[in-house]
Amino acid sequence: MESLWQQTAPAIPDDAAPPPTGSDVVIAGAGLTGLSLAWLLARDGVRVTVLEARSVGAVTTGNTTGKLSLLQGTVFTGVRAHAGDDAVRAYAQANLAGQTWVREEVDGLLGAMSVKDAVTYATDEEGVAALDREESALRVGGIDVEVLRSGQTKRLQLPFPVSAALLLPDQFQLQPMLVLAELARRVRERGGRIVTGCRVTGADAQDHGVRVRIGERTLDCSTLVLATGSPILDRGLFFAKLVPSRSFVGAYDLPPDVARPRGMFLSADEPTRSLRVDRLPSGTDVLVVGGGAHTPGRTQPTSEILAELDAWTMAHWPGARRRTWWAAQDYRSVTRLPYVGQLPRGGGRILVATGYAKWGMTNAPAAALELHGILQNSPVPWAAALDRHRPGLADVGEAVQVNASVGGHLVVDWAKVGMSSSNGDSPAERTGRVVRRGMSPVAESTVSGVTRRVSGVCTHLGGILTWNDAECTWDCPLHGSRFSPAGDVLEGPAVARLAPADE
Repeated sequence: MESLWQQTAPAIPDDAAPPPTGSDVVIAGAGLTGLSLAWLLARDGVRVTVLEARSVGAVTTGNTTGKLSLLQGTVFTGVRAHAGDDAVRAYAQANLAGQTWVREEVDGLLGAMSVKDAVTYATDEEGVAALDREESALRVGGIDVEVLRSGQTKRLQLPFPVSAALLLPDQFQLQPMLVLAELARRVRERGGRIVTGCRVTGADAQDHGVRVRIGERTLDCSTLVLATGSPILDRGLFFAKLVPSRSFVGAYDLPPDVARPRGMFLSADEPTRSLRVDRLPSGTDVLVVGGGAHTPGRTQPTSEILAELDAWTMAHWPGARRRTWWAAQDYRSVTRLPYVGQLPRGGGRILVATGYAKWGMTNAPAAALELHGILQNSPVPWAAALDRHRPGLADVGEAVQVNASVGGHLVVDWAKVGMSSSNGDSPAERTGRVVRRGMSPVAESTVSGVTRRVSGVCTHLGGILTWNDAECTWDCPLHGSRFSPAGDVLEGPAVARLAPADE
């Protein structure tokens, strides 16, 4: 499973392991946050090393829908409700700064960016009400949008009725892997190092720096930055403050006589649908459709979500044929604001960025700019207003609800395993199950004719894993960690692989 961006981007060179010693800053994660920060530091002459557990852009950045937009569905409404008007203004400033930085950095890079109108649309009364609230919040943030009411929405030329819409012109869509390739090239050109297949498993702040653990090895540096989506160190209890969400994306070839959407679209009502058209290097236009948001490990079977996305697309664009599909995972904080800054109990030497709520194309570079300001003792103007927000009653209430749900899964899922034992047969192709062998939950799956048995318990906080039949992965319903059938960590707060089950 590869995203359209991964399929059409050049290979990104990296540096051989082991990682070099003598780095001033080590960054865990080679997505847009990590590589943007690495470039900012490298051009300042800072010795920087980026460590990536898989490959550059393997997780969220390489699987995004690639919208570099200040119009973000109903995000501003959520920020306003949880953090107030000052936070809305600061969030808008941060995202504008992130958007501007990316635009300036990749301007002229062939195929990396194109200008598009951004549209948030509604198809029912509830969605229209959501648009009204979002338009009000956007104006607080200084973002003027055009409101299209019924009758005006025909100009959008969508193949289904639209009740109302917000339109923001002159936004951008990215080929995110081309952006990462350019940033990586610049980092290495300035002496920075990017080492892939190198997973950070822990870190300890010391008097004069940080000792970073990479499996059985260690690496010393002055500062460690965690740019891993969900932070891999639990000291700040971020796993209890973040809500993971995973969505599917399909890329579809359309018949020549079928009209293509002209902008970037996102629905305000359910089910959420994201639309854009991308032009391949061959000149072919491909419709990119996203949707089916779900909490990892809590929705089964996931193949039905993908099938629903296909059916919706083909109903509105007759003759559409899926070229490829993929999935992306992101994390929303209970405060609705990204968290950028020091990791608690990190001695001021471990920094973190997380909680972009699916808008990483603007929030990731904004976080990199803020982290750069912290490291260079030159704070960015919007940071103080975002940092002043402290969780209120709405945030606390949501955190309690999120963690109650986690606790419920922990109890119920363990009870289910206690009632199901293995019958000795192998699972059918592309299926998986968690069964009891003695006192131990065992995750059994068969993929490409190979049956594997690994521990059925997440190595993060002990959740019972669930089979994701669309992606053929083991997903944890507690905090979104994901594993391959062989037990390798794919993403999430987990850092240790699943142990092989005793035969």
